[in-house]
Amino acid sequence: MSPRNEVALPGPRTLLLDLDGTLVDSVPDLAASLARLFAARGLAPLPPVEVAAMVGDGVRKLLDRAFAARGGAPDERDLGDYMADYGAHLADATRPYPGAAAALGGLRAAGWRLAVCTNKPEAMARGVLTATGLMPLIDAVGGGDSFPVRKPDPEHLRATLSRAGGEAARAVMAGDHRNDIVAARGADIPVIFAAWGYGPPAMAEGADAIARDFADLASIAARLCP
Repeated sequence: MSPRNEVALPGPRTLLLDLDGTLVDSVPDLAASLARLFAARGLAPLPPVEVAAMVGDGVRKLLDRAFAARGGAPDERDLGDYMADYGAHLADATRPYPGAAAALGGLRAAGWRLAVCTNKPEAMARGVLTATGLMPLIDAVGGGDSFPVRKPDPEHLRATLSRAGGEAARAVMAGDHRNDIVAARGADIPVIFAAWGYGPPAMAEGADAIARDFADLASIAARLCP
C-alpha cells in the first residue's frame, strides 16, 4: 500500500486533570500553612471549609481571599512566608481522593496519557504528586507558572496537552472548578465536573458530564473519547 493510501491511526487519548480538589484533597495542608501565617500576623485562623472555597486560582488569589476575610490584604512578605511554609508541608495531610490511583492506572493500561493542568506552581504540583505516589502515573504537568497564561485561559490546557503529546480532538478534561470548565470549553475539549471536589454544584454548569467518583470519571472519559 502506498503512503498516500495509508489510513492514519488515531493518536492516543489524553485525560487532563486538575490537581487540588480533583486528584488530591490538599485543603488540610493549605489551611494549616495559612493558619500558621495568620498566627504569626496576629490573625484568627480560617476554618478549612472556608479555605476550600478560596482554592482554584493560584496561591496569590488564595492569600488575597483569605486576608480579605480578615479585613486585610497580603503583601509580598506574606506571600513569600506562605510559599516557604507550604512548600515545606506540601503533603503532611494531603491525600489522593479514593480510587484515584486505581482509576488512573486503569486508564494508562488502556493506552491513555495523563496530564495535570493546575494553577498551583509547577514545582509544588510535582512535589504533591510525588509525595502522594501519583507522579509515576502522570505524563506531563502544566502549572500556574509553566506558561505565560493559566486557567481559565484555554491556552493553558493546550500547552499542557502538548507536553503530554496529546491533541484536543482526542482529549478530555476533568476538574472541580469553573476555571476547568471555561478553559476546556475554550479549547474545544469535553469536560467532566468532579462532584467530590471543592466547587459547589453550580460550578458544574457547562460541563459535559458530572462524575460521582473516580471509577465514574474513568467510565465517562472513555464514553466522551471512545
